[in-house]
Amino acid sequence: MDFWLDLLFGNAVGLSSMIVIFVTLGLMLFFGGYFVYKVLSAPSPH
Repeated sequence: MDFWLDLLFGNAVGLSSMIVIFVTLGLMLFFGGYFVYKVLSAPSPH
């Protein structure tokens, strides 16, 4: 836990890299959920 706190708040590079990682994961979850929502709510082609 000390390692993560030092990485997050110890320097700007660690904080910015963690921000990039969490934003990337958030975007992946959003677009994945949106894709599943669009597939499930799409009308049947027949």
